[in-house]
Amino acid sequence: MVKTIKEITIALNEAQKYEAWMKEIEADERAGVIKAWKQWNNRMEKEKKMLEEHESKVNFDKSFLASPEHHVAGIDEAGRGPLAGPVVTAAVILPKNCEKFIGINDSKQLTKKAREEFAAIIKEHALAYAIHFQSAAVIDELNIYEATKQSMKKSVEGLEICPDFCIVDAMTLLIDISQSSIIKGDAKSLSIAAASILAKNARDEYMEQLHEKYPVYGFDQNAGYGTKQHLEALEAYGFMEEHRKSFEPIKSMVEVKERVLI
Repeated sequence: MVKTIKEITIALNEAQKYEAWMKEIEADERAGVIKAWKQWNNRMEKEKKMLEEHESKVNFDKSFLASPEHHVAGIDEAGRGPLAGPVVTAAVILPKNCEKFIGINDSKQLTKKAREEFAAIIKEHALAYAIHFQSAAVIDELNIYEATKQSMKKSVEGLEICPDFCIVDAMTLLIDISQSSIIKGDAKSLSIAAASILAKNARDEYMEQLHEKYPVYGFDQNAGYGTKQHLEALEAYGFMEEHRKSFEPIKSMVEVKERVLI
């Protein structure tokens, strides 16, 4: 029985795997059916690639464990580069069954909506997670690199479960737990990617709240980074307490202000 293009499209949208009835679809020469069949194949290819990437990340994390009973924690940060606001770090221990986390990737590769949705999933299903905010004042006191390292350490210490191994995105921490520093770890490790999502999502929420207090800087749009809008606002209104005084051009603005006061 010949089906309409609409019926075929609906059936393909609902199908999750190749089935015998699709043989007729492959031979159908109607333009609408050809288009629907192509879209279905593209979706299947995309889902296959996503699953392969997910399994690769899971296996990467497992490779650091001496026993299936052991736990690995992924650690990452968000906000090392902005001119304002904290640097935020997160540590995450994921369960062995990670099906709910399919699609998790480096937070920079995800939309804001996807990060929010995954952050909620991670918080609900992770075995343990911890998020730490390192203030602009501490960043100025220590320097951004050392402030980030110390924040990551506090994230690990904040976990309710002590991990057997830590994998850290491009950092080595002063902790008494075996660890490995992974370059571009959020693209290789599921737990580091999960940590990057929690850190980024938490920082975005913080900067949106900061925007309510200081709307002239546009923190809801630039998250504290040195965009044209942000730099123009700095020139027009000066800096405030959440700006990093050790970062240019704020550092020079502070020096000028201090000379005037003298």
